[in-house]
Amino acid sequence: MPTVEQLKTSFILSFWATKMYLPVYLVRIDERTKNIVILAGEENEIIIYPNGKWRYI
Repeated sequence: MPTVEQLKTSFILSFWATKMYLPVYLVRIDERTKNIVILAGEENEIIIYPNGKWRYI
């Protein structure tokens, strides 16, 4: 289950991605690390940590 901070951040980042007309292909929680991974567009990967901070890869 995602944290409240992860939910807020994932909503905002998904909104930004779709606003730029990028399709969001996958939103998944890594069971080992508890990070949320979002795959959007052709080569955009975003990792959201349990504290709500995120990183673009």
